[in-house]
Amino acid sequence: MAKDDTGRLHVTVKTGGKRKLSSKLWLERQLNDPYVAQAKRDGYRSRAAYKLKEIDDKYKLLKSGMAVIDLGAAPGGWSQIAARKVGSVEGRGKVVAIDLLEMPELPGVTFAQLDFLDPSAPDKLRAMLGGGADFVMSDMAPNTTGHRTTDQLRILGLVEGAAAFAVEVLNPGGSFLAKVFQSGADATLLAELKRDFATIRHVKPAASRQDSSERYLLATGFRKDRSG
Repeated sequence: MAKDDTGRLHVTVKTGGKRKLSSKLWLERQLNDPYVAQAKRDGYRSRAAYKLKEIDDKYKLLKSGMAVIDLGAAPGGWSQIAARKVGSVEGRGKVVAIDLLEMPELPGVTFAQLDFLDPSAPDKLRAMLGGGADFVMSDMAPNTTGHRTTDQLRILGLVEGAAAFAVEVLNPGGSFLAKVFQSGADATLLAELKRDFATIRHVKPAASRQDSSERYLLATGFRKDRSG
């Protein structure tokens, strides 16, 4: 154990046995990540909770009484932040989380294990909310192959699917937030979003690891009537 440039103790994980180098590096990063430690202290299920918290603190997206859908929600860090912000724990707002994986119960969050790309998903979610959503958010990322072009196509496909879902369920004036990578969303997707939303921007919260290429696409001011 040694100190890093900031004076914090740095934990080094030894290799050996069946542990691969990639597993060693991941474990080292987790053990030395201040957001991972902070999440444990604050009771959040993942460090990702701070990404949404920072974005919301800046752009004021989550308000009391809102209806929110969290796509690819497991393990639930974003849903925790949303539930606290909209007051769903006290019965004011609503948060519906969906994922292909199971997710343990969270106060103020209704969970559905389903694929948001299923054609029936938008109607199911609207029924669960009792109407449209005010905010659709996604911290999803596909499994990577190591092949850059393939991975970029997978990421783009996931974001496009999430955006199409959002357009189906959002109320007028609603917002959409989704993880993208590299330089952000591609030109075609941006053009479609600019047709449907008043403002489009890319944001990178401080909680995103600096060595990561991830950033977030934020679309606000949903226009339900596309004719204008």
